[in-house]
Amino acid sequence: MWVTLTAGFMSLLDVTIVAVALPSMQRALHASAPSIQWVVSGYALTFALVLVTAGRLGDAIGRRRIFLLALAAFVLCSAVAGAAPTITLLVVARLAQGMAAGCLAPQNSALIQQMFRGAERGRAFGLFGATVGISSAVGPVIGGLILMLADGPQGWRWIFYVNVPVGAVAFLLGLRLLPKVAPRRRERLDLRGVLLLGSGVLALMLPLILAESGGVRRLWWLFLVGLGLLAVFAWWERRLTAAGGQPLLDPRLVTDTRGYAAGAAIAALYFVGFSGVWLVFALYFQNGQGFSPLRSGLAVTPFAIGSAAAAVVAGRLVERLGRLLTVCGLTGVALGLGGAVLILRLAPGDTAVWYAAPALFVGGLGSGCVISPNVTMTLRDVPVRMAGAAGGALQTAQRLGGAIGTAALPGLFYVVLGTGRHDFRSALVISVGSGIAAILCALALAVHDWLRDQAPGSPGSPSDLSHDHTHASQP
Repeated sequence: MWVTLTAGFMSLLDVTIVAVALPSMQRALHASAPSIQWVVSGYALTFALVLVTAGRLGDAIGRRRIFLLALAAFVLCSAVAGAAPTITLLVVARLAQGMAAGCLAPQNSALIQQMFRGAERGRAFGLFGATVGISSAVGPVIGGLILMLADGPQGWRWIFYVNVPVGAVAFLLGLRLLPKVAPRRRERLDLRGVLLLGSGVLALMLPLILAESGGVRRLWWLFLVGLGLLAVFAWWERRLTAAGGQPLLDPRLVTDTRGYAAGAAIAALYFVGFSGVWLVFALYFQNGQGFSPLRSGLAVTPFAIGSAAAAVVAGRLVERLGRLLTVCGLTGVALGLGGAVLILRLAPGDTAVWYAAPALFVGGLGSGCVISPNVTMTLRDVPVRMAGAAGGALQTAQRLGGAIGTAALPGLFYVVLGTGRHDFRSALVISVGSGIAAILCALALAVHDWLRDQAPGSPGSPSDLSHDHTHASQP
């Protein structure tokens, strides 16, 4: 379990840790602003592109094998990125590193499905959810600490080098500890499905990735193309399933698996707000209040602490409370972030951060009751033979939501600032408020799903699709 969590922590940490080092990289490599932005956005793009395909490969040829190959590639790409002499090589290394991280991620949730049952699985997903929450929130703090310790124009390289020894140890332990479970039969990969899904996700994400350089305005038509490709993908997967083939993503996961469709939608909506608000807070603290990158990261640490503490406990409660736990968590996040924003808007500048800390802690407690319980509720009835593809699709929903949030909320922040008044507090309230609105939409969906489970005659047992749940995990 700790081997998989360590690898997951590294791959998710690299989404945010690099952001604080971008100015140092740009100066050291004499890079343009658009090219340096690809160090962050390129990683996020390739990460999302391969999730479902990598999950399906793990289901088909062995999760242990894919996990170890991907971890080795991630460590190698981290070393190449740290040693890159030019911005071109750095971007290429980050694209490959994101692809390796995307291959790692679905194996984590699939291995939990494979190794644990019942209440143990809830606790395992609790640790997994804590890892997701902490890695996303502490990235700026760890990045600031590394830059402070590795002083000088080349100090940014240690942002990548730090992955090498940690990843090497995790690889050696993985060789020894990860279970060797052979797939039940050799399966063919749905290449048409891979092409359609990959093209659709690429078309949806590319305008968002290029948002700072006007990508949404210039490439808006790609949203229509992406939706069309995903519609064709859904048609093709249904046709292949009806013909007795082996689809990339079984449509019955959405239509017949209790809680899966609602859970994926909740994840996408939640990550619109969850991912975007941290960039807005960083912009507000560093540009509006003059904080250093490290101090800016420390200002939101109460959220990370609350999230980590609650996620472990939530993993023990999810079997008892079910979707109600997600409802309570989303309510806590909305109240915590809303309270923090109001305090930062109204309190004096020097003391506002201290006053906002309890509200951020409450928001973190709520977040810890959202991510891991939602993963558990979404994947609980998924057959183990489909666990990789299902986990990959769930994380793809999270990545798409995160891409929308990280493009839209900072963009809205700059729009408000551009009105001529340079009112950082108003920009903070409006942009974070928009993120809270997305979280409230996730809350409405979670309440609907919870009420449906409480209705008389609602299914109280796993769907027919998951009847092979136990036997599917056997060698």
